[in-house]
Amino acid sequence: MTTLPAPAAAPETAREGARRPQLVVLDGHTTNPGDLSWEPLERLGQLTVHARTPPELVAERLASAELVFTNKTPLGAAELAAAPVLRGIGMLSTGHDVVDGAAAAARGLPLCNVPEYGTASVAQAVFALLLELTNRTGHHAELVRQGRWSAGPDFCFWDGSLTELAGRTLGVVGLGRIGTAVAAIARAFGMEVLGHRRGGASGGGEIGVDLPTLLAGSDVVSLHCPLTPDTRGLIDAGRMALMKPGALLINTGRGPLVNEADLAAALHSGRLGGAGLDVLSLEPPAPANPLLSAPNCVITPHIAWATRAARERLIAAVAANAEAMLAGVPRHVVNGL
Repeated sequence: MTTLPAPAAAPETAREGARRPQLVVLDGHTTNPGDLSWEPLERLGQLTVHARTPPELVAERLASAELVFTNKTPLGAAELAAAPVLRGIGMLSTGHDVVDGAAAAARGLPLCNVPEYGTASVAQAVFALLLELTNRTGHHAELVRQGRWSAGPDFCFWDGSLTELAGRTLGVVGLGRIGTAVAAIARAFGMEVLGHRRGGASGGGEIGVDLPTLLAGSDVVSLHCPLTPDTRGLIDAGRMALMKPGALLINTGRGPLVNEADLAAALHSGRLGGAGLDVLSLEPPAPANPLLSAPNCVITPHIAWATRAARERLIAAVAANAEAMLAGVPRHVVNGL
């Protein structure tokens, strides 16, 4: 059996110098696999960037950290207890559920996220997924490469139905920055828009409706709400039953917003016409995930946020959060301090 080499890790970096704050990035590879600079953080202290951190090394890498930064590396109460000099926690993301915010608050540690860096990129990805479901561009391009067009008797062909978005209705679940941007793009396509905001229909102007009304009235439903105990499994068999037959579901929010087994069943039965997903409940997914073999299901590997422009904004915003924490005036604090 041939053993493939392990993927190259992002280089670990450290700044030498006099006594400077110790800054530690636990999982920097996805934010910066080597095409960007960590300089905005490096100028603030002695920075160590780990490409990835397995659970058994978290305590060791937190031991002398004054600021720690994580994207997907979990930090619970036990891990935070191994960080005696820690002054704050920075997310390399908007989501922050991998950190026990209450445990951090009990230690007086601010937990700071980055709320705005990926809005344009994620909104763009929503329509990349939607257009693949409606125009099937990638599918048809592959058929052309396979010789299907060359062998055909006509000047054109198409495989399956093609759908025009103009006049259709998009339901946006979550009217934050990204959901609002998605609604604006939908209108540019000539779509009608329904929106649902946490706490009810208020705050969405003329497009604000309750969730059952949105599901029943939308040709496409796009999820943009945070993952909370209330939204986990938000779209399950019961709520899919409220959706129009043949409706499409887009999820660029969090994987566990959707009950994956229920969605796979709805796709196999034809109850839903398709799904475009950038997130799954477990990432990377297990080979047995039912959505990997479901029909009319387009899945991308959690890349909606990952344009170079968005990642540059992310690093700059993380550095601004770090500078504010070091100055004792943290910003974008999400754990109640």
